[in-house]
Amino acid sequence: METWIDIPKNSDFSIHNIPFGIFSTKDSKKRVGTAIGDMILDLKLSSDLGVFDNLNFDFNVFENEHLNDFISLGKSITNNVRLIIQKELSDSSSALKNQSNLLIKQTDAEMHLPLKIGDYTDFYSSIEHATNIGSMFRDPSNPLLPNWKHIPVGYHGRASSIIVSGKNINRPKGQVLLPNQETPSFQASEKIDFELEMGFVIGKKSNLGESISTSEAEDYIFGKVLFNDWSARDIQKWEYVPLGPFLGKSFASSISPWVVPLEALDSFRVEGPDQNPKVLSYLECKGLNNYEINLEVAIEPDNSNESAVCSSNFKYMYWNMSQQLAHHTINGCNLNVGDLMASGTVSGKEKGSYGSMLELSWGGKKPVILDDGNSRVFINDNDTVIMRGYCEKNGKRVGFGEVRTKLLGSK
Repeated sequence: METWIDIPKNSDFSIHNIPFGIFSTKDSKKRVGTAIGDMILDLKLSSDLGVFDNLNFDFNVFENEHLNDFISLGKSITNNVRLIIQKELSDSSSALKNQSNLLIKQTDAEMHLPLKIGDYTDFYSSIEHATNIGSMFRDPSNPLLPNWKHIPVGYHGRASSIIVSGKNINRPKGQVLLPNQETPSFQASEKIDFELEMGFVIGKKSNLGESISTSEAEDYIFGKVLFNDWSARDIQKWEYVPLGPFLGKSFASSISPWVVPLEALDSFRVEGPDQNPKVLSYLECKGLNNYEINLEVAIEPDNSNESAVCSSNFKYMYWNMSQQLAHHTINGCNLNVGDLMASGTVSGKEKGSYGSMLELSWGGKKPVILDDGNSRVFINDNDTVIMRGYCEKNGKRVGFGEVRTKLLGSK
């Protein structure tokens, strides 16, 4: 496909992408748009020109403050909206062309949280990450817990503290057990970490008591975002036994503003890792269920340039999204549109592909050297953590933009 819009080379938002998000400008309230190159296409104004008239739905969903109602229309509508946008942006005689008010520079717009997130689940599905953590804190010769290769481990997180890229966070406080102490102290966390993850958005409701099979799972997945699962490692270490993550995780998680539809990623499917021992029948999958998505993390200190500290790939995930969703619902747990599922930290096989500072600095023992000569073992105040992701194959590029968050001092 060729488009009449000037798209910069290596743009994440090519004609092959067409993600959906919520934007506003100084002259307009929040509404639905799609990213194309450096621009945002206003979908409400586009619908006013009749380009979606052959589809039977209420175009007022494009004026909503979240994508939930649009997603709820179902893939028979949302996929066709995407295809029509691609067609119109490739047609030099399109009604959208030469309409100066339809296209807004991304730099002139403010992006907002794209979803009203009712529930959020975080998985733990990278075998490299789990192995690193087990080696660091348990037994290097037997790092995985007995259940790890049998179930996609996950926990129910806090949806209210999920924020959009560009929103700053403060260093959290909590209980920390300091070295050589028997009782905890209350203080600001000294070990703030990022976790490189991807999230997927639920696009179809299920009923309480129903289970979703791996073959049905993708019907329930609308699209994907970048996800930074912020972690306070010292708070987490003291609290996680016996019930797992709590205050060490719930202070903030950051997502990218553009939701890339699953269909935009079809060309980038790959085989996943070999799963041994064999999984139980409800977790068996057919076809290509992993995706080759290049991921990177950079740290940008105040008054300095960013330094890349991690380069990984989503293809490494041991448990894929279909398995995660099948396991999530096997007990009859119901899903709602807008629910968010995070992958767990995406780590590769080499040190430079580890998806957290905990792994990169090996628990703080091996400082990571930045380009300006300074070092980090965890994230400092006024550091900005930037995550990016994209797929590229046969001249097609589909990307996620970035999720960027600055860590401020504690309040």
